[in-house]
Amino acid sequence: MLKEVVKLKPAIKDYIWGGSYFTKYGKGEGILSELWELSVRDSDSSYIPSLNLRLDNAIDNDDIGPVSKRFPYFPLLIKLIDAKENLSIQVHPSDEYALKNENSYGKTEMWYILDNEPGAGLYVGLKRDYSKKEIEELLRNGKILDALNFFPVKRGDYFLIKSGTIHAIGKGVQLIEIQQNSNLTYRLYDYDRTDKFGNKRELNIDKALDVINLNKYHREENNNSNKIGDTPYFQVEKININKELTLEANKDSFMSFTFIEGEGKVNDIDYKIYDTFFLPYGKKCVIKGKGTIILSYLNK
Repeated sequence: MLKEVVKLKPAIKDYIWGGSYFTKYGKGEGILSELWELSVRDSDSSYIPSLNLRLDNAIDNDDIGPVSKRFPYFPLLIKLIDAKENLSIQVHPSDEYALKNENSYGKTEMWYILDNEPGAGLYVGLKRDYSKKEIEELLRNGKILDALNFFPVKRGDYFLIKSGTIHAIGKGVQLIEIQQNSNLTYRLYDYDRTDKFGNKRELNIDKALDVINLNKYHREENNNSNKIGDTPYFQVEKININKELTLEANKDSFMSFTFIEGEGKVNDIDYKIYDTFFLPYGKKCVIKGKGTIILSYLNK
């Protein structure tokens, strides 16, 4: 059980589409496709340098909070993502489908844009209602992109990606992703790319066709300037810090927060841009300095 807030070090992924954007912020070296900032997943757990412990070995249900009783696993995964190239066109199943067919939970996620190259954007959802047969034909002809919305993005944009929504992060986008703790992804199209060994990545078209929401996509935006994500699994807030902010994990859940700008101290721990912290349930901390955080916690 943790006694206070801790700073996390991420698990790092070097997928073929990734870049080196986060290296200039001291997050690592080489290809940093995904930084799993808050992660409790077997060998992919975050690490607590101050305790010389992996996060999964340092916490228990008391640290997660009473809401942990809703979930048979650690329910949240937070990533920083750098897409030097397009990610595959993909879809995630619902809990219902995943539990029945994969012995896993599904995935709902949200994206907050951190930076982007001019003209970069996201593929999210279908332009109109489609039939399953129409989607199959587009896939056979390599034209699935024709059916998808492309949203040019800028820093501060955010998107909720519900299970069943076809999506992909476009090249030149850096974002923070808050998601259910699941890595279950069905790929529909991967631009015929090969990995460093010359192999194409596996496609999961049959399963993807089972779970795709075939209706026209309608983007959801929250008019609340602070709360940018509200799902059955987690809530996400964007909070500006001008001088000092006290956080208390008193909503039946732990909290995790990532700085997307600024510098200062969390209690007596230095922070800078893209640092992530874990605040155990029932604990509080004081942030002194300036900046902005993306704050995440579980939904009751």
